[in-house]
Amino acid sequence: MSEDISPDSSRAGARAAERREESGRDGSREPSRAARDPRRKKADAGEAPGRDSEDEKGPSEPKRDDRPAEPEPRTDAEQHDGPVSEKDALRSLVEGGGPADAERTEALRAGALADEIARRLNSDASATRIGTLALFNETVSFGGGFHAGGARAAGPRPGGVSVLTMDAAEIADHTELFVAPENYGEALDALSERRVLVLTGAPGSGREAVAVNLLEEALAMDGEGEGCRRLLTPAAVLETGWEPPVKHSGYVAALDDGSPVVEKFASALLSGHSHGTAQWAAVVAGLRASGCYLVLTGGHDLEVAAAGPGGDQVARHPLAPVDPLAVVERRVLGHGGSPDAYADLHALLERTGAATALREQPAARNAARLASVIRADGDVAAAVAQLRDPSEQVRGWFNRYRAPDAVAFALAAAVLEECGYLTVADAAVQLRAALTEPELAPPDLRFGDRLGYEQQWIRLDAPAAGGFGAPRVRFRNVLLGQVILAYAWNLLDGRRDAVLDWLRRLLSHRDLEVRARASVAAGVLALADPHYAVHRFLTAWAGSTSWPLRQAAATALGVAGSRPETAEAVWELLHQWARGDASAYQRRLAGTAANAVGGLLGRTAPDKAVAVLRSALDREDDWGTLPSVAWGGVHLVHQGQTRAVLDAYLEWSEPQDLSPMVVKALSAFVFAVSQPYREPVLDSADEHGHARVPGVPVLLSELPLHRDRLTELWARALARKPVQDSALDALHDWIDDYAGKSPGSLDAIGTLLVAVARRPGRHRERLTWWLERWARDRENPSAGAERLLRTLERSR
Repeated sequence: MSEDISPDSSRAGARAAERREESGRDGSREPSRAARDPRRKKADAGEAPGRDSEDEKGPSEPKRDDRPAEPEPRTDAEQHDGPVSEKDALRSLVEGGGPADAERTEALRAGALADEIARRLNSDASATRIGTLALFNETVSFGGGFHAGGARAAGPRPGGVSVLTMDAAEIADHTELFVAPENYGEALDALSERRVLVLTGAPGSGREAVAVNLLEEALAMDGEGEGCRRLLTPAAVLETGWEPPVKHSGYVAALDDGSPVVEKFASALLSGHSHGTAQWAAVVAGLRASGCYLVLTGGHDLEVAAAGPGGDQVARHPLAPVDPLAVVERRVLGHGGSPDAYADLHALLERTGAATALREQPAARNAARLASVIRADGDVAAAVAQLRDPSEQVRGWFNRYRAPDAVAFALAAAVLEECGYLTVADAAVQLRAALTEPELAPPDLRFGDRLGYEQQWIRLDAPAAGGFGAPRVRFRNVLLGQVILAYAWNLLDGRRDAVLDWLRRLLSHRDLEVRARASVAAGVLALADPHYAVHRFLTAWAGSTSWPLRQAAATALGVAGSRPETAEAVWELLHQWARGDASAYQRRLAGTAANAVGGLLGRTAPDKAVAVLRSALDREDDWGTLPSVAWGGVHLVHQGQTRAVLDAYLEWSEPQDLSPMVVKALSAFVFAVSQPYREPVLDSADEHGHARVPGVPVLLSELPLHRDRLTELWARALARKPVQDSALDALHDWIDDYAGKSPGSLDAIGTLLVAVARRPGRHRERLTWWLERWARDRENPSAGAERLLRTLERSR
């Protein structure tokens, strides 16, 4: 139950008008009702509104000293130590002391992204491991095994040998069940004509198999052939006087990106314009005279080298990806196979997840490996699980690619997945600069040209047909980005500082989505070792005077606390921050704790969340945490935890006196009923399926669901100063600004006011007085207040 505390509790004080007239100066929030409405200011000063006759006057309020108070200097709780006064804290709430609009939007979006990241991380236990590296343990060890990255391990090279003959079994393995890629015939014609073919494609795409088949067919068309051979030192063909060791043979040379072989080849080829042209001409002439053919296989580096001087003398062919399902079909069923056999194979691929695995990793090499398991009646499900394990992919990739360019783009994509290509590329350029020595001129980086070779786990998704926008960067496996971050953070020891500095710079990016995703990435880093993260960067961010850094710390803790292994430690830390002293730094920590529990953590554990809010709020005469706690309550309400928040406010204000905790709780409640709902990035309905209305306070649109709790809290807030003034403003806003946007809300408000009016005390007198004032206002009469006044009168 609620009751009035002072004889003047039914009348609004002039202090509200004085205080709220200043609130319109803050651009982050609309001016208060009193500042917008001069008639309200007169009423607050005790002046009766003008009426046409004396008989129309309702109960008037006593005259008060309407002299404006001298403005007092405002204490900035962010910067100064010591307790913050009640007046400063309440003024901070009215004037928008919480986050500005853009910052609130960031908080909601970061929270939604944190939800999605946590869902992905919790959906598969493999996300917590890299090989046998347990990210939550202190020991580090690795297991080997099947992985998609990297090239085939080369056997020992015999000393002094530059050419190896491919035996019949090896050639048969490439040719008997070969699936020709698109435009294979064009490549064969080009090789037959030019004698040298530069065949480029991604690692694992079947470059060697295509090369061997092309060479075998070219030799067969000549009517004679001595088989295929590997060139172990491709740069040797560029030396003056080189001749094929064996006539009427086909030669294949692998020049993988980043290898010393391709670097030596490119260096020899690009030593001069005329020299390069002469070299290629000599190579082609030597091959033609010996009845031989040469296929050079590689990736982007070979493609660039072949496009240089003299490159017009050789044939160049980009390898089109082959359908991995076609490779499996051919290798399992051969060139025949009945319709039933094909149906059974497809069912097996779907049942074991192999079809999904090949969509994520469509390289021909992976299809061939799965086919070999199927043909041997092996454990297909186990092979698929190993193939799809993101930790194995990440380990293999980092073992193969160590250059700053590749590492920078992989990490940028991991942090900013779903962002546009240009956004990710810019972030990768910044990280690369942190990983390399300073350069005099901007580097000629072309990440897009190398994606198909170095970053096969990434795809660029163009807008839907008819749409417009930049292509989006996405990983083929939803867990890959998080595992990449964990791997880099835990195992690239020399680059940890650079990665953290880069991540912190992203938190001040102009693009809100970049800032939100960087915050989530910080939480992924904290998952591996929360204790280290807390002392390395989270505490410093949480106590910073920078709002983006504090928001990042709150989001990161939400992600880190979403796992059972780390949840208790995170909750303990938040309670510790919430119970800090009255220093400005400790208040900022408490504010970050309140912000954190308003997000992902509060959605999953609302009782723990309100306990943290109470710890942060219950500081006797220090009111400095009130704005942060009030915002934490709003965010919890927007997360669908309305009941837990209202129960907390009821409990905290139960004494119904003028103690600090009662006033703080009711102030937080009034703040919550005043905040319009902003639609989040994800869904816009709570767990009850009750749709929220954007631009309308949730506690108004959900009023029928929580009528008893809201009735009691409204009665307490309207009966007590200094909360009464802001409560009247909030009620007036509900009636005039929001009820019209939410069908049925005005009737719900009427039911609420009738219930309040029936309580003991002067509630009915107060409500009647103010509704009549608002309804009879000459300059801005309220039709809603008039209707509610009639409802109240009929309820007598």
